[in-house]
Amino acid sequence: MPEPAGEAATHRKVVVVTGASGGIGRATAVAFARRGDAVALLARGETGLAAAADDVRTAGGTPLTISVDVSDAGAVEAAADRVEAELGPIDVWCNVAFSTAFAPFAEITADEWRRVTEVTYLGFVHGTMAALRRMRARDRGAVVQTGSALGYRGIPLQSVYCGAKHAIKGFTEAVQTELRHDGSNVHVTLVNLPGVNTPQFDWVLNRLPKRPQPVAPVYQPEFMAQTLVHASEHPGRRAWWIGIPTVYTILGSRFAPQLLDRYLARTAYQGQQRGEDARPDDPVNLWEPADGPGGHDFGARGSFSGRAWSSDPQVWAGRHHGVLAAVGAGLAAAGAALRWRA
Repeated sequence: MPEPAGEAATHRKVVVVTGASGGIGRATAVAFARRGDAVALLARGETGLAAAADDVRTAGGTPLTISVDVSDAGAVEAAADRVEAELGPIDVWCNVAFSTAFAPFAEITADEWRRVTEVTYLGFVHGTMAALRRMRARDRGAVVQTGSALGYRGIPLQSVYCGAKHAIKGFTEAVQTELRHDGSNVHVTLVNLPGVNTPQFDWVLNRLPKRPQPVAPVYQPEFMAQTLVHASEHPGRRAWWIGIPTVYTILGSRFAPQLLDRYLARTAYQGQQRGEDARPDDPVNLWEPADGPGGHDFGARGSFSGRAWSSDPQVWAGRHHGVLAAVGAGLAAAGAALRWRA
């Protein structure tokens, strides 16, 4: 593909985004494109990939679509080879792709558990492997892991997702220490997000009587995408806590885990279900993409835009005044939220 001319070519980066056909991945690909970057879009859904490529072009970036299942390590490695052959050396690899199931633990089969783990956990492992094989040889580059508050605190009805996010946190920390030991200029950073208004709640495997919803408050994916781009520009920080609910979830798990157990047992079943009955014909993307050939393009946003946040003082504080200020802002807002709930 032709290189952009002039100043744009000088500052253009090559970015890989997994899960780029919808949700946070889609919004993140567009956010990188607004900088003029070349963005490789990795996902399974062909309809969503084609639409995401159009969004990247419109935003000013250069797209490359690659249909790949991130649970297949060989396919991810081949995708990385293609990215470097067609776009150039990879500067940023952003792992976003995931799948999950909303159900009590006892109602998830072993095959479903394995499949979610292969996509949501091993997909990050495979992406990180492919990125580091190339970046370490050049001694530069950044890997951005899309983490979650649920990587620190498990909640009911999301046991398989929480397990995968805990695993991502653990392996990321191990890789960070190895890179530090080697004196490498390659960085891996973990960005822990709150509930986000994405299409996953419309296509997830669901065994609840009602359709699922994110734990409130919920944020717009474009806002979360900005934090991932910012983290890629400041990869020296080992972890980011994004959003007020992420702060009080992590701190609550550290300092009052039993209290949080009781609170979640009492509220999280109803809080994760909206007032719409689940239907047998609801789309499910666990085994096959919901946005396959001839399918529907779900886009970046889900069904909760009417109550989704596009700003948060904790996020601003985290970017501009460091971790302590971000935690302080989060604690103040969390206290106000708890008083409001009470």
